[in-house]
Amino acid sequence: MKPKDDNSKKEETFNVSRRDFLKSASVGSFVTAVASVAEVEAQTQGPQVIGPGEVPVQLNVNGKRIDLRIEPRVTLLDALRMRADLTGNKRGCDRGACGACTMIVDGRTVYSCSTLAIEVQGKKIRTVDGLADGSKLHPVQQAFCDADALMCGFCTPGFVMATVGFLERYPNATQEQLRKGLDGNICRCGTFNRVFEAAMKAKGVSRG
Repeated sequence: MKPKDDNSKKEETFNVSRRDFLKSASVGSFVTAVASVAEVEAQTQGPQVIGPGEVPVQLNVNGKRIDLRIEPRVTLLDALRMRADLTGNKRGCDRGACGACTMIVDGRTVYSCSTLAIEVQGKKIRTVDGLADGSKLHPVQQAFCDADALMCGFCTPGFVMATVGFLERYPNATQEQLRKGLDGNICRCGTFNRVFEAAMKAKGVSRG
Protein backbone atom coordinates (compact mmCIF):
# COMPACT_ATOMS: atom_id res chain seq x y z
CA MET A 1 0.00 0.00 0.00
CA LYS A 2 1.30 3.36 -0.95
CA PRO A 3 1.80 5.82 1.80
CA LYS A 4 -0.47 8.84 1.72
CA ASP A 5 1.08 11.90 0.27
CA ASP A 6 1.38 15.15 2.14
CA ASN A 7 -1.77 16.56 0.54
CA SER A 8 -3.86 13.68 1.93
CA LYS A 9 -2.48 14.19 5.40
CA LYS A 10 -3.30 17.88 5.22
CA GLU A 11 -6.82 17.12 4.02
CA GLU A 12 -7.39 14.58 6.81
CA THR A 13 -6.08 16.95 9.42
CA PHE A 14 -8.32 19.67 8.06
CA ASN A 15 -11.38 17.42 8.03
CA VAL A 16 -10.89 16.36 11.64
CA SER A 17 -10.42 19.90 12.78
CA ARG A 18 -13.54 20.94 10.91
CA ARG A 19 -15.61 18.23 12.60
CA ASP A 20 -14.31 19.28 15.99
CA PHE A 21 -15.15 22.85 15.18
CA LEU A 22 -18.69 22.01 14.13
CA LYS A 23 -19.22 19.96 17.31
CA SER A 24 -18.04 22.79 19.54
CA ALA A 25 -20.07 25.32 17.57
CA SER A 26 -23.22 23.23 17.96
CA VAL A 27 -22.72 22.91 21.73
CA GLY A 28 -22.05 26.61 22.03
CA SER A 29 -25.19 27.49 20.07
CA PHE A 30 -27.24 25.15 22.25
CA VAL A 31 -25.93 26.74 25.46
CA THR A 32 -26.59 30.23 24.07
CA ALA A 33 -30.12 29.22 23.07
CA VAL A 34 -30.85 27.81 26.54
CA ALA A 35 -29.50 30.96 28.19
CA SER A 36 -31.63 33.12 25.89
CA VAL A 37 -34.77 31.13 26.71
CA ALA A 38 -34.05 31.43 30.45
CA GLU A 39 -33.53 35.19 30.09
CA VAL A 40 -36.77 35.61 28.15
CA GLU A 41 -38.66 33.55 30.75
CA ALA A 42 -37.21 35.66 33.56
CA GLN A 43 -38.26 38.86 31.79
CA THR A 44 -41.71 37.45 31.06
CA GLN A 45 -42.27 36.38 34.65
CA GLY A 46 -41.35 39.85 35.96
CA PRO A 47 -41.48 40.68 39.68
CA GLN A 48 -42.96 38.28 42.17
CA VAL A 49 -46.73 38.55 42.40
CA ILE A 50 -48.03 39.42 45.88
CA GLY A 51 -51.65 38.90 46.83
CA PRO A 52 -54.50 39.28 46.16
CA GLY A 53 -55.05 37.59 49.52
CA GLU A 54 -53.72 38.82 52.85
CA VAL A 55 -49.95 39.03 53.25
CA PRO A 56 -47.78 39.86 56.29
CA VAL A 57 -46.92 43.55 56.56
CA GLN A 58 -44.64 45.07 59.18
CA LEU A 59 -44.92 48.79 59.92
CA ASN A 60 -42.93 51.14 62.14
CA VAL A 61 -45.52 53.52 63.56
CA ASN A 62 -44.71 56.16 66.19
CA GLY A 63 -41.58 54.24 67.12
CA LYS A 64 -43.39 50.93 67.61
CA ARG A 65 -43.49 47.85 65.43
CA ILE A 66 -46.91 46.80 64.18
CA ASP A 67 -47.40 43.42 62.50
CA LEU A 68 -50.47 43.06 60.30
CA ARG A 69 -51.93 40.69 57.76
CA ILE A 70 -53.64 42.71 55.07
CA GLU A 71 -54.34 42.62 51.36
CA PRO A 72 -51.76 44.53 49.28
CA ARG A 73 -54.48 46.97 48.17
CA VAL A 74 -55.10 48.24 51.73
CA THR A 75 -54.12 51.86 52.28
CA LEU A 76 -52.00 53.07 55.17
CA LEU A 77 -55.02 54.92 56.57
CA ASP A 78 -57.23 51.81 56.56
CA ALA A 79 -54.45 49.60 57.91
CA LEU A 80 -53.91 51.82 60.95
CA ARG A 81 -57.52 52.83 61.59
CA MET A 82 -59.18 49.47 60.98
CA ARG A 83 -56.44 47.02 61.97
CA ALA A 84 -54.20 48.84 64.47
CA ASP A 85 -56.83 50.96 66.27
CA LEU A 86 -54.92 54.19 65.58
CA THR A 87 -57.89 56.40 64.78
CA GLY A 88 -56.42 59.87 65.28
CA ASN A 89 -56.07 60.65 61.59
CA LYS A 90 -59.40 60.91 59.80
CA ARG A 91 -60.86 59.84 56.48
CA GLY A 92 -62.22 62.83 54.61
CA CYS A 93 -62.39 62.82 50.84
CA ASP A 94 -60.65 59.45 50.46
CA ARG A 95 -58.98 60.69 47.28
CA GLY A 96 -55.95 62.67 48.47
CA ALA A 97 -57.50 66.12 48.30
CA CYS A 98 -58.58 67.31 51.77
CA GLY A 99 -55.56 66.37 53.91
CA ALA A 100 -57.49 65.05 56.93
CA CYS A 101 -55.52 61.80 56.73
CA THR A 102 -52.07 63.45 56.60
CA MET A 103 -49.25 61.46 58.20
CA ILE A 104 -45.47 61.86 58.16
CA VAL A 105 -43.40 59.13 56.49
CA ASP A 106 -39.62 59.42 56.70
CA GLY A 107 -39.91 63.14 57.40
CA ARG A 108 -42.33 63.95 54.56
CA THR A 109 -46.08 64.45 54.76
CA VAL A 110 -48.25 62.03 52.79
CA TYR A 111 -51.95 61.47 52.21
CA SER A 112 -52.39 58.13 53.94
CA CYS A 113 -55.66 57.46 52.09
CA SER A 114 -53.65 57.34 48.86
CA THR A 115 -50.60 55.47 50.19
CA LEU A 116 -50.48 51.68 50.25
CA ALA A 117 -49.43 50.27 53.60
CA ILE A 118 -47.27 47.63 51.95
CA GLU A 119 -45.20 50.36 50.25
CA VAL A 120 -44.09 52.03 53.49
CA GLN A 121 -42.61 48.97 55.19
CA GLY A 122 -39.21 49.81 56.66
CA LYS A 123 -40.04 53.52 56.85
CA LYS A 124 -40.74 55.65 59.91
CA ILE A 125 -44.42 56.49 60.07
CA ARG A 126 -45.78 59.16 62.41
CA THR A 127 -49.43 59.80 63.13
CA VAL A 128 -51.19 62.36 65.29
CA ASP A 129 -51.70 59.59 67.88
CA GLY A 130 -47.97 59.60 68.65
CA LEU A 131 -47.26 63.32 68.97
CA ALA A 132 -48.06 63.88 72.64
CA ASP A 133 -45.64 62.83 75.37
CA GLY A 134 -48.02 61.28 77.85
CA SER A 135 -50.30 64.09 79.00
CA LYS A 136 -48.00 66.77 77.56
CA LEU A 137 -49.13 67.91 74.14
CA HIS A 138 -46.77 68.45 71.23
CA PRO A 139 -46.04 72.19 70.78
CA VAL A 140 -48.10 72.27 67.59
CA GLN A 141 -51.04 70.58 69.31
CA GLN A 142 -50.79 73.04 72.18
CA ALA A 143 -50.65 75.96 69.77
CA PHE A 144 -53.82 74.76 68.05
CA CYS A 145 -55.56 74.61 71.42
CA ASP A 146 -54.30 78.05 72.48
CA ALA A 147 -55.39 79.66 69.20
CA ASP A 148 -58.71 77.78 69.18
CA ALA A 149 -57.78 76.62 65.68
CA LEU A 150 -60.63 74.15 65.27
CA MET A 151 -64.37 74.00 64.97
CA CYS A 152 -65.73 70.55 64.18
CA GLY A 153 -62.17 69.24 64.59
CA PHE A 154 -62.41 66.74 61.75
CA CYS A 155 -59.61 68.31 59.72
CA THR A 156 -57.51 69.18 62.78
CA PRO A 157 -55.34 66.00 62.94
CA GLY A 158 -54.33 66.46 59.32
CA PHE A 159 -53.57 70.15 59.80
CA VAL A 160 -51.53 69.38 62.92
CA MET A 161 -49.46 66.75 61.10
CA ALA A 162 -48.97 68.98 58.07
CA THR A 163 -47.86 71.82 60.34
CA VAL A 164 -45.44 69.58 62.25
CA GLY A 165 -43.96 68.26 59.02
CA PHE A 166 -43.57 71.72 57.51
CA LEU A 167 -42.10 73.41 60.59
CA GLU A 168 -39.63 70.59 61.14
CA ARG A 169 -38.26 71.28 57.66
CA TYR A 170 -38.64 75.08 57.78
CA PRO A 171 -38.63 76.14 61.47
CA ASN A 172 -38.42 79.85 60.67
CA ALA A 173 -41.04 79.93 57.94
CA THR A 174 -42.92 83.15 57.26
CA GLN A 175 -46.71 83.31 57.38
CA GLU A 176 -46.85 83.34 53.58
CA GLN A 177 -44.62 80.26 53.42
CA LEU A 178 -46.85 78.53 55.97
CA ARG A 179 -49.92 79.33 53.89
CA LYS A 180 -48.31 77.71 50.86
CA GLY A 181 -46.98 74.81 52.91
CA LEU A 182 -50.43 73.98 54.28
CA ASP A 183 -52.41 74.53 51.09
CA GLY A 184 -52.86 70.78 50.68
CA ASN A 185 -55.24 70.73 53.65
CA ILE A 186 -58.83 71.93 53.72
CA CYS A 187 -60.95 73.19 56.62
CA ARG A 188 -64.58 73.02 55.57
CA CYS A 189 -65.54 75.15 58.58
CA GLY A 190 -63.27 77.95 57.35
CA THR A 191 -60.98 78.21 60.40
CA PHE A 192 -57.93 79.00 58.27
CA ASN A 193 -56.93 82.25 59.98
CA ARG A 194 -56.67 80.56 63.38
CA VAL A 195 -54.88 77.57 61.87
CA PHE A 196 -52.22 79.92 60.49
CA GLU A 197 -52.09 81.76 63.81
CA ALA A 198 -51.45 78.46 65.60
CA ALA A 199 -48.78 77.51 63.07
CA MET A 200 -47.00 80.82 63.63
CA LYS A 201 -47.13 80.30 67.40
CA ALA A 202 -45.46 76.90 67.03
CA LYS A 203 -42.54 78.09 64.88
CA GLY A 204 -39.16 76.73 65.94
CA VAL A 205 -40.48 73.31 67.03
CA SER A 206 -37.64 70.81 67.31
CA ARG A 207 -37.38 68.10 64.67
CA GLY A 208 -39.08 64.82 65.60
